[in-house]
Amino acid sequence: MPRLENRPAFRVLTSLLLGSGAGLCMSVSLAAPVVNGYVMDVQMVPAVCAYDPLKNKKRKCLEGYSLNITGLYPETNSKDCTTNSSPKLPPLQAKVVARIMPDENARVALWHNIGGCVPMNASQYFRTVINHADKLKVPEELTSQETRVMQVGVLRNKMVRMNSGLAGQSIEFNCMQTHGSSMLTEIQICYKNNGQYKHCPTTVVGNCPASFTIKGSF
Repeated sequence: MPRLENRPAFRVLTSLLLGSGAGLCMSVSLAAPVVNGYVMDVQMVPAVCAYDPLKNKKRKCLEGYSLNITGLYPETNSKDCTTNSSPKLPPLQAKVVARIMPDENARVALWHNIGGCVPMNASQYFRTVINHADKLKVPEELTSQETRVMQVGVLRNKMVRMNSGLAGQSIEFNCMQTHGSSMLTEIQICYKNNGQYKHCPTTVVGNCPASFTIKGSF
C-alpha cells in the first residue's frame, strides 16, 4: 500500500484509533438519540507515535502513515452511546476500510462506544467515514516528511481554500506540549448530518497556540 505522504488528498487517510471526541455525547432521555451533526477526529500519526513509544509497534507507526482517523463522533443528546450490535463488515468493505482504518480492534471499540447514538448500522457508518475522508483535502505540510513550524491561521486558511464549503469555524486544532514547544496532534472537522461542513459546536474546542510544530513523516 502506498504511503500517505506521497498523496495530495485526504482520500488517502490511513488508520484509526479511538480518541478524543467521545465527550460529544451529552445527556438524557429514553427516546432515540437526536444527532445534530458529527465531528471527525484526524490524528497526526508521526507526532503521536513520537510522543508515545508504546504506540510505536502499531501498524500506523511501523508503516509510516501521516494521518489517521480516530473516529466520526455524533453530536447528540444521549449520555450513553454504547451498543452491542455487531461491527462486522462484509469482506469486501472490510478490505476497503482496512486501508484507512487498519486497526480492527480500534474499529470495534469505536463502534461499540458510539454506535448506539448513530442512526446507521456499522456498514453504513464506516462507509460514511470513508466518504468524508475521500472528500477532505489537506495541505501538503500535513503529509510531508519535513518537520516544520506553521501558523495556525495559515493552516486553517489553506484548508478552507482547498475544500469547498469548509469554513474556518468548521476546523479545530489540538496540540501537545513537548520539550517546551507545541506539536500538532489532532485536527477536528465538523459536519452536518448530510455530510456538509458546519461550524463546530461549543463542545469542540482547540488548544493550539498561534504557531506550532508539524512533525514530518517517518
